[in-house]
Amino acid sequence: MAFTAADHTHMARALELAQRGLYTTDPNPRVGCVLVRDGLVVGEGWHVRAGEPHAERHALANAGTAARGADCYVTLEPCSHTGRTGPCADALVDAGVARVLVAMQDPNPQVAGQGLARLRAAGIEVAVGLLESQARALNLGFAQRMAGGRPWVRLKMAISVDGRTAMASGESQWITGPAAREDVQRLRARSSAIVTGVGTVKYDRPSLTVRPETWAHSDYGDAPLRAPLRVVLDRRLETPTDTPLLQQPAPCLILCDDDAAAAPLRAAGAEVLAADSSPAAVLTLLAQRGCNEVLVEAGAGVAGAFLAAGCVDELVVYMAPTLLGAGARPLARWELTHMAQQQRLVLRDLRALGDDLRLTYDVVPAP
Repeated sequence: MAFTAADHTHMARALELAQRGLYTTDPNPRVGCVLVRDGLVVGEGWHVRAGEPHAERHALANAGTAARGADCYVTLEPCSHTGRTGPCADALVDAGVARVLVAMQDPNPQVAGQGLARLRAAGIEVAVGLLESQARALNLGFAQRMAGGRPWVRLKMAISVDGRTAMASGESQWITGPAAREDVQRLRARSSAIVTGVGTVKYDRPSLTVRPETWAHSDYGDAPLRAPLRVVLDRRLETPTDTPLLQQPAPCLILCDDDAAAAPLRAAGAEVLAADSSPAAVLTLLAQRGCNEVLVEAGAGVAGAFLAAGCVDELVVYMAPTLLGAGARPLARWELTHMAQQQRLVLRDLRALGDDLRLTYDVVPAP
């Protein structure tokens, strides 16, 4: 099927709707749907959160009887299985839609294509691939977890122009300005989990929370934001019981070598688990918990460990117009001795946030 300009416009609208679930749908994908009949939009919907109706069902309810004979634009293949809601493919068949245009196929290899097959078997015209790259970018964590077994990993760092993240003493608040710090909260809000190290917990005493009431601009609609899981890598259980992490309602998971002395932390509200805290093992554990996107917000040691293990997909660097000097701490503690070992990056986005710059890089996988 050749896609028309109108097809592109309607799918772009479906993607706008899907974006509204950016901070709420986890662990489900972000999906938008638009129903069009005789050139007019008759129904719209998006998936708000897990357990609630999918985007297609919202759009069908919005359209009512006008859905019969309509074209359906949806950003992800309609589901064909019964979970907490019924199959959306069946709902579209029952509604009598004429065409279904899908941005991307379901990335789960166990179900991919089954929803499309069900629609085609009912005589509905189906086309896939309209604005696929945009749809995939919106759900890159879900797609990677379904296809590859681990979440999408962002490493976030705030640095000076000379590439330093903190003074030698560990003092780091604040390198960047308010606009950059608000942007970091948006990264947290879209993440399933935030990973940090016990050193950061002890010396910076962060909360790692999301506070949309402080945002200058709201972009998440009316649905309450989902609190990401905060994960602390703490092999020797050095996390203080009075840490701000445990003063918040958001969940906190502490990974250690031995949980025999974990009672005080558990009493303070933490989940403590004796488990392998290597980057690959942590990501496997988080994938098993349904985490799609993981934000690593930590010091040079943890950052270096994730980079060295090849466990970073995206690097987000906030660069402040300041110099911290040669004695300050580097971005990552990662021993590279030859040029052949260098980690290549591809710049995907560059923008100003107040006086700071945000540079977003894709990490080039090792050959």
